[in-house]
Amino acid sequence: MRSFLHAAALMAATVLNCPAAAQTVTIRADDCAQLVQHVAASDVAFEPGVDLQGRFVVPADLGGGTILELPSEFTIPITVDLQKRLGIPVDPDRFQTQNFSVGTVVWNDGKAYFNGQPLQSDQSEKLAALCQKRMGSGG
Repeated sequence: MRSFLHAAALMAATVLNCPAAAQTVTIRADDCAQLVQHVAASDVAFEPGVDLQGRFVVPADLGGGTILELPSEFTIPITVDLQKRLGIPVDPDRFQTQNFSVGTVVWNDGKAYFNGQPLQSDQSEKLAALCQKRMGSGG
């Protein structure tokens, strides 16, 4: 995520410093590689109960294992411990704090949002889509 923000900031600075007639931005392949979403090829994806040659194997889990269904949405609360941040000594009789809520980051179907606002602009999303298309077609 950090490298994506660096690339986006570099592109924005480049565009803002160029005259209107010369707004051509060149993105290198390694820049695109940081923007695209990795999709594993079907021949390298893990298949439980199958070895590298495609033969059936007994699972390593003694109890048969547990398959977890992960949600497509994750919520991460962003908080600040005011007592620690402000250097207030611990004295439950005189002062009690709770974590101060700054906001919430939600990851939903491959996109991140802070308090409901997308963390990726429309322009950077379009650039990532173009990179994905170009890299998928062999660059």
